[in-house]
Formats: sequence, structure tokens, C-alpha cells
Amino acid sequence: MAGSWHEGSTRIVGTRRGGRLIDLKPHPWRPRSMAKALGRYVVSVFRTMFAVGLVAVSALVIAGLVPAPGGQPAQAQAEDPLAGYVLPESVQACTACHEEPHVLSILHGPHGVSEDPRSGFAQLGCGSCHGASEAHMQRPARGEPRSPPDVVFGPHRTDDGRADAMCLACHGASAGMHWQGSEHEVADLSCASCHTSHAFSDPVLDRSGEALVCATCHARTHAEALRPSAHPMLDGQVACRDCHAVHGGPGPGLLSANTVNENCTGCHAEFRGPFLWEHPPAAEDCLACHVPHGSVHRPLLVKRTPWLCQDCHMAQFHPSAALSGTGLPGESLPSGSQSMLGRDCMNCHVHVHGSNHPSGPGTTR
Repeated sequence: MAGSWHEGSTRIVGTRRGGRLIDLKPHPWRPRSMAKALGRYVVSVFRTMFAVGLVAVSALVIAGLVPAPGGQPAQAQAEDPLAGYVLPESVQACTACHEEPHVLSILHGPHGVSEDPRSGFAQLGCGSCHGASEAHMQRPARGEPRSPPDVVFGPHRTDDGRADAMCLACHGASAGMHWQGSEHEVADLSCASCHTSHAFSDPVLDRSGEALVCATCHARTHAEALRPSAHPMLDGQVACRDCHAVHGGPGPGLLSANTVNENCTGCHAEFRGPFLWEHPPAAEDCLACHVPHGSVHRPLLVKRTPWLCQDCHMAQFHPSAALSGTGLPGESLPSGSQSMLGRDCMNCHVHVHGSNHPSGPGTTR
């Protein structure tokens, strides 16, 4: 092991072997070499600091937090895409008082596009949905409240049906066919109960946010979706609209299809049939065995097997008695029921929805 010791202006260099220092050789001190090494170290430090600073500034420019050379901050440009946009005169009369962000946000959405000839926003402005509202535009007498607009949406909506009529005047072809008499219409819900027209993006039209909007009323259904076995609604892979026609549909429970089975087999086509050997409950109603939104039993079963099966299958011979935990096979009961292990009854009856096998009357193959 080589070592060095400093004594005045001389550096003694030697080799250590077995704890003894041998071959001592005085070596002159070289201050110029040390100065060069120190200079190179300082230069490398400054180069590293410059590179890190350059990367940091570039990241800030990309994020829009600092202006780029010869331009405005990118974030400032993104925050005000309507800079220089001149509002129609009919809109300016309203925005003179209504400067709230949740009101002006309509200018970023489809309802506030003045170039769209279908909206009427360029000619009528806010009056295209809220009506002319002449009384609302007049200054009220001292101490008197201002008259509301002709058509009011939201919790304080107009009760004579004009609010929904305004929406259906444009959206009647897509949403109004089954709305009259639907469960939501009978429950006194309006379009504004679910939709947000002033938003840049309506949350209920977003697949990932639709379930949260529906959960404001359907809290129990939302709780079922949190169970261990559930459709992946909260992950955005399945949305409420995939099964339900929220504006009214031909089936029960606002279903998109005529029956529950038609609705389910729209995705689970392998269980549609017809089968050579039918399982009658599966052919009649999927809800006889399954919970649609979520269950504590796999896969979306209303009850754990084999007890779910024994609700119907309690005939003589096989099986002839109700199963319970006392029938588990073990050392004390080696001949216990195999229907209590693994997939329970489906250890043998693997095709419970039906079978096309010539030897499959018991859905075993």
C-alpha cells in the first residue's frame, strides 16, 4: 500500500509492507501541478453548473413559466385562448354584469361558438337559451330585486318546462325520443340536473367522470361498484351509458336493450345461445344469479356457490342435502363433499350457462 506524508516542502513517498514503511524516497513538492489540477476542477464545476442551469431554463420555457426569446410565456397564451376575440353585442350586454368564471366558461365550450350557425349564439347570444329576458335587462327599482331571466336552468330552474324545451329544441333528435315518460323525467329531473352547459367539457359526457355524476343520486349503485367483484366502472373501462339509456330506453331500468339478457349478451356474447342444452335460469334472466353493479362473491354472483345452486337444485339423489361448512373434506371426514372446494359445483358443471355438447345435459362438457 503506497502512502505519502507532508513535511515542509518535501513529500516522502514509501511502500508499506507488513506494517513497516520501506523504500523511503524524498520527492520535491510541485505547487504548479496542484494549481493546474485545482483549475481544471473549478472549470469542470462551472461547466456542470452551466449545463444544469441550461436544462432548467429549457424546462421552464417548455412549461410556459418564463417567456421564450422573442415571445410571450406559453402558459399565458394557453390560459387566454380568446385574447383579441370580440364578443357579439348581445353577449357584451350580459357580461357587463356576469363576469363570473363559471359563466364566462361557456365561451370555451360548444354552446358559445358564435361561428356555429346551429347555436344562434352570434345573433341572440345568451338569449338563445335564456330567452329575451327583457325584464331582467331593465334596472330594478330601488330596494327591489332584479327580475330573473325568462328561462332559468339548474336548481332554480323554470318550473313550466321551458328549460328542457330549450335543450330539446336542438338536442331532441338525439335525446328526446324516449325522454317523455322516462324514469328520470318522472322523477322531475331536468337536463341541467346532469349536464353542465357552461363548462368547456361536460363531465357527464366524459366516460371517466360519468359514474361520479350518476353517483350523486345513485349512491347505492356507486357503493356496489366498490365491491371486490364488479364491472370496471371506476376505472373508466365500462361507463353507465354502455348499459343504460339515461334519456329513456325500451327496456326496464332505463336499459338500452329490450331485456336484461339482451343487454348483457351485448358484451358477453359467448353466453347468448341458443344452446342444445339450456340452463333455464340463464336463458330467462341473468339477474337470477348475478348482481350487475358489484358483489362480494365472484363473479358478480348474488350468493356464494354451492348455496346459490342449491336454491333450485335440491332434488333427490345428487345433491340430496343442503351443504354447509361441516361437510368440508378433511382428516375427520375424508369423504366430505367436493362441491365445497375449488369452484364448488362448477368443478364438474363447467358450462352453467348452457352446452352444445351431445353429452352435455348436465352442463358438464
